[in-house]
Amino acid sequence: MSDILGKLDEVLQQRRQAAATDSYVASLHHKGLNKILEKVGEETTETLLAAKDAEHGDDASRHALIAETADLWFHSLVMLSHLGLSHEQVLEELARRFGISGHDEKAARQ
Repeated sequence: MSDILGKLDEVLQQRRQAAATDSYVASLHHKGLNKILEKVGEETTETLLAAKDAEHGDDASRHALIAETADLWFHSLVMLSHLGLSHEQVLEELARRFGISGHDEKAARQ
């Protein structure tokens, strides 16, 4: 399970070059960045709504939140792939921030 991001990265790279009729990911790449961003936005909204339901919900609503978060992460990975970026760069940025106060890190960006 720990290498799932690496496996997904390999698949995303393969699908990026595939015919649009061969895979969902390939069809997103062929439709372009705006379509991919539309999907990221859609999944973001669905994740937020699922989180609201899960706050005081049952196991089913918590599972729905996990599923929607997986969709959001997946489409975010497609976006990165489309732009020639990778999950490793995101992980490196998170590692860079580790141990730094969130307030300090945010202030340093401005």
